[in-house]
Amino acid sequence: MDWNLRRMDSELREINPDLLQPSKSFKKSSSATVTLNVGGYLYATQRQTLARHPGSLLEEVASGKRPVQHVDSMGNAFIDRDGPVFRHILNFLRLGELLLPEDFKEAELLKREAQFYRLDDLAQAVADWEQRQAAQQETAFLEVTDSHERSQGLKVYCSDPTFIEAVKGRLVQVSKSRLDSFPEEFEVSSNIIQFRHFIKSEMGSRLVLKEDSTFLCKLECLKLEIVLLALKGGYRVLTNLDSSRGSVVQCEALHFVK
Repeated sequence: MDWNLRRMDSELREINPDLLQPSKSFKKSSSATVTLNVGGYLYATQRQTLARHPGSLLEEVASGKRPVQHVDSMGNAFIDRDGPVFRHILNFLRLGELLLPEDFKEAELLKREAQFYRLDDLAQAVADWEQRQAAQQETAFLEVTDSHERSQGLKVYCSDPTFIEAVKGRLVQVSKSRLDSFPEEFEVSSNIIQFRHFIKSEMGSRLVLKEDSTFLCKLECLKLEIVLLALKGGYRVLTNLDSSRGSVVQCEALHFVK
């Protein structure tokens, strides 16, 4: 019997010496780094990273204000919470902002984990991320109208302000004047841009012209760029196109949905 016990003891020590050692306690080290065991996942980081948010549970653990109740066999502080999600919490502490993949499906869990660690800024960041994701899933409408009148001009409306921003950036690129930014006078709101100034060239092409002649581009070019941006952005054409009117840029009104 004694021989069998000694043999078992020897085999266990070869597999993992820590299994037969007394439980180690987590002590505040002079080292600038610390390793946490979160739900079986090991995370190594700097103590100052964990202490970025005073009053949080992680700040108390890193500073030694809060005694660690559980340690693993290696003496690392053990936190019985979700291990995989903790990577997003640690990245938030490192970067100061929340970066999540587009297909992230555990926002509610991450928000609860943030509340457990008393990271209010992270919990709010997750809530804001959820709102942005929900807004992207809502139906977006796009309307491009050309009244062929000087008083109205070309008008672009979109319920998604991010598309308007994309249009503004693209029009700056195609403008012959190579502007540094989009002319403010053409921006009606975050959802609407409207060009009111027109002239005719020698060849009869209608142009959009800023009063001080710094923004110059063919109207057909503007409309075509907007249509291409819409199609690339996943918008579908709702307007019944009349082939007798010529190309798509000849239509007075174009409607899209996404």
